[in-house]
Amino acid sequence: MEPALLPFIILALLLHLRPAESPDPACRNACGSLTVKYPFGTGYGCGSPRFHPYVTCVHGQDDDTLVLTTHTGSYPVTSISYTTSSLIISPSDMSTCTSMKPSPNLGLDWSGPFELGSSTFVLLHCKSPNTSLTIKDLSICDHGSSNLCASMYACPAILALGLPLFSPTDTCCVYSPANFDSKGELDLQAWECDGYAPVLTLGDYPTDPARWEYGVELKYTQGAFDSNHMDTKCPTCENSGGVCGYDSPSLAFVCVCGGGYNTSTDCHPYNEVQGIIWSSASFPSRMDRWSNLGYSGLVLFAAACSMNQSVRRFFFHVGINS
Repeated sequence: MEPALLPFIILALLLHLRPAESPDPACRNACGSLTVKYPFGTGYGCGSPRFHPYVTCVHGQDDDTLVLTTHTGSYPVTSISYTTSSLIISPSDMSTCTSMKPSPNLGLDWSGPFELGSSTFVLLHCKSPNTSLTIKDLSICDHGSSNLCASMYACPAILALGLPLFSPTDTCCVYSPANFDSKGELDLQAWECDGYAPVLTLGDYPTDPARWEYGVELKYTQGAFDSNHMDTKCPTCENSGGVCGYDSPSLAFVCVCGGGYNTSTDCHPYNEVQGIIWSSASFPSRMDRWSNLGYSGLVLFAAACSMNQSVRRFFFHVGINS
């Protein structure tokens, strides 16, 4: 064997001398149609540990769905903006002009990394007049936006909430700017409102609620890995084709590469050696990492037997063949 191949052989050994607990080898950079990047992840060990309990990829029969889970329920994530640090959720029990239904409370966990964004909530079929809907004795309703209530009450779907078309709008409340209460909830039960329509934008059709964009905007903050330089390591990892993750139980940063293999920097070394040492397309699981040391030893032994005398002396000097 030529001495020029020596670095590759040493690299093969080093790649396996890390039998530490590693992230889920299923870490991916997409879930369904959504691109998944730090701080989000598709499962345990992926993304940031601060975000994993709340956002994960749920595998369905037809497609995968990125889901946000809080103490009030689980909500599909329909879009993410990494430039504005925001995401949109579409609760299955929210109302729109074409589909209205009774809704439970909507909430976020105070310990989580999310807060309510700029969504406008149209509270529907409230038992009390909108003038009595308050938080700390302050009215929550924006009476200057009552035209939104009139538009929503013109939707035939309002019949599903037990109201006739074009009902008086005093049972409707435009809650904007919206906020959650001390429990971290939009407390529909306390206000005795049957449903809510979260309006993101009216677009070019302010009087046609069938064309409005619906959903709940949430803002998020990062910084869970500031001490581990996550913000500087993640772009390099992702640019090399890896997925940002964390080790267990130390929670140290790792870059998850193809086949579940992880490094502490990026995937470039893995990309260079892939296909040279292994004939298979996948690397071993973390449970098999120790067993692969034997394979690496065989590689080194065979190489040492075929190298010239000077290279073999090098191996004896560093104690590899002892």
